[in-house]
Amino acid sequence: MPGEPAKRTKREEYKSTLGEGQDAQLPKKKFYRQRAHANPFSDHSLTYPKCPADMDWASLYPAYVVEEPQDGSHDQKEISEGKGNAITKQVEIADIGCGFGGLLFALAPKLPDTLILGMEIRTSVTEYVQDKVRALRAQHTPTTNASTHDFQNVSCIRANTMKFLPNFFTRAQLSKIFLCFPDPHFKQRKHKARIVSYTLASEYAYVLRPGGIVYTITDVEDLHNWMVGHFEKHPSFEMVGEEELEKEGDVCVGIMRKETEEGKKVERNKGMKFVACFRRAEDPPWP
Repeated sequence: MPGEPAKRTKREEYKSTLGEGQDAQLPKKKFYRQRAHANPFSDHSLTYPKCPADMDWASLYPAYVVEEPQDGSHDQKEISEGKGNAITKQVEIADIGCGFGGLLFALAPKLPDTLILGMEIRTSVTEYVQDKVRALRAQHTPTTNASTHDFQNVSCIRANTMKFLPNFFTRAQLSKIFLCFPDPHFKQRKHKARIVSYTLASEYAYVLRPGGIVYTITDVEDLHNWMVGHFEKHPSFEMVGEEELEKEGDVCVGIMRKETEEGKKVERNKGMKFVACFRRAEDPPWP
């Protein structure tokens, strides 16, 4: 693609100036811009685990790494099975198509005891979120201010969730899934690339624990109706209102409405936001 090497060179030069430790600077989006659309059916040269047990969570959440025994006696079988990269908690929240991470960084201090993972298919956008995570962690070390949230509970990976979601999460692992302003794929022949379908709803049901919530938001009414239709048709989900969630003490809908980059853009343009949430049924009927 013309101009791509020059952009990459400028980005690498810029990243070398970000600094480390408490002097780390937050990355600037203009050095990480990338086209908004990505074909989820392309190969993308992605790296993904064969199964959730092979996932290296320790590198993403270093503050939660399982400490080795003092005598250094690690079971070789556990290491070979990937348990040497284990963490003390499981990831509970997935923001699928997290973009530049607005929702991630807003949720992290509100849910400090919950591990949150952003999943984004675009390379440069993923790098931006990862660089911002590193900078925020460096700026908010316990030595700087013990009362300040340190963002150790948030991370981001490059992934194609339409293909590999069950490779990352075990059955009933997640409590929340966010689908915020997904690509609408307006053309009918592109609808198969939408992030919600009956088949994908089954995968979301698999990784969600009973009572878990899928949160959706978009500024495209047609896409909103599409997502509502597929989730309502699926026996594992039942629609739940925003008011009911708020009564339960759920702060996520309010944050989702205001903190994503796309949400802020829609707000500036005085556009409409369509929200729908779905609860994973406790004991859904067999189809």
